[in-house]
Amino acid sequence: MNITNWDQAYQENFTPWDKGQPSPPLVEWLARNKLAGRVLVPGCGVGHDVAHLVSLGIDAHGLDIAPTAIARAKERYPQLAERFVLADLFEHQGEFDAIIEHTCLCALPPEWRERYRDAVARLLKPCGLLIGTWFVNPEMDPGESGPPFGISPEELAALFADQFEVIESYTPEAAYPGREGRELLRVLRLSV
Repeated sequence: MNITNWDQAYQENFTPWDKGQPSPPLVEWLARNKLAGRVLVPGCGVGHDVAHLVSLGIDAHGLDIAPTAIARAKERYPQLAERFVLADLFEHQGEFDAIIEHTCLCALPPEWRERYRDAVARLLKPCGLLIGTWFVNPEMDPGESGPPFGISPEELAALFADQFEVIESYTPEAAYPGREGRELLRVLRLSV
């Protein structure tokens, strides 16, 4: 179903999105905000965000469609192995208080964005939070279309307008080197 063979990318160690640490905007947000309940990290890769969430006492779980990514997450964080699940976001079952978005939506073709939104809404409890670090300005070579597929703040607002309310939205100060000012931290609450 995906346009990129994500497992092959992991097998060939072509994973420029894996920076070896949790998302700096997420770390920054969690330093100022409390998060409780059951949390899902779709497209968790090798599990840095999940590990950080768990270190804060949060019941976090990661899923990824790439078997090699899940195997590496379990290898890197063996104490959290049961928290990493090989699964497709669009077919996954469960109920979560929050979903952490970082690099999942931008990995999907733009024509799948409504499917992503609907999957997230289905997995969240009423009033659940979607806490996203959204890639609004990926650096692309001329003629390159992605992934990553950036999304403008306006497109992001329109995508979620009918089912979610914006709780918080800002350009994070913390970022991976080279991503400064190119991401948007937006927290959305699922309508009842």
